[in-house]
Amino acid sequence: MKSPMYKNLFQKQCTALPLPYFGDGATPVDGVFLLLYFKYVYMKSKLAILLALLGVYGAVRAQCSYYFFQRDKTITVGIFNRKGNADGKVVYKIGTVTVKDGISNGSLRSEVFDRKDKSVAVSSGTVACKNGMLLMDMKMMLAPQQSSQMQGAEASGKGMYLEYPSSLSVGQELKDGSFAMDMKMANGIPASVTMDITDRKVVAKEKISTPAGSWEAYKITSLSKTVINMGFGIPVKMEMTEWFVPGFGVVRTESKYGKTELLSIG
Repeated sequence: MKSPMYKNLFQKQCTALPLPYFGDGATPVDGVFLLLYFKYVYMKSKLAILLALLGVYGAVRAQCSYYFFQRDKTITVGIFNRKGNADGKVVYKIGTVTVKDGISNGSLRSEVFDRKDKSVAVSSGTVACKNGMLLMDMKMMLAPQQSSQMQGAEASGKGMYLEYPSSLSVGQELKDGSFAMDMKMANGIPASVTMDITDRKVVAKEKISTPAGSWEAYKITSLSKTVINMGFGIPVKMEMTEWFVPGFGVVRTESKYGKTELLSIG
């Protein structure tokens, strides 16, 4: 016997889901069956939501697979002088990595070592990733010589990020970046540092090899101006070139002072 009342109830509670029919197509109207069927529909919808959330989380992780988001990893970047001789290194320790509202956030600890493997500066920074775009904390872009000048300083400032889009093309112009921070040196003298990176442009796509691997990377040129003010400030200006691999990160940089390149991820 068919029951329009129960059929309407099913269709109201379980929109777009087919009613259970058995044998000759009669709709079961038993109260216990109704309870079990609604429980099945509820659990099925919860599972679908869970799978959807896992899919979104997986998509975020896939888009944000840059090496700075590899939890508990150690990233080593070599520093070389203008003659190409090893002049030290920067070691990054990846800390916590979180995902919230579709944005990945990672915390980093960086330590600069000189050519004799002596630690000369320690700092912390953050990275973020949104829709595949890498957002780099500009504190991490200070030259090692500038970082060593701030050793032991108490700093306060708002993190400002430089953007690296996930989709690049030769000739593309990228967004400028600015950074400012107030400090108090170990001797109590107030100081400040500012950095502006402008005229960023993708000029080529090249194959780049370092001790960490080989990639097809985009060559990005820019102008950098940094001022460390401790009573007086002298601007340091230079042209910069970096090679960026979408979905991975920066693998090499060059300036008039020398170069850096990715050595290892371990």
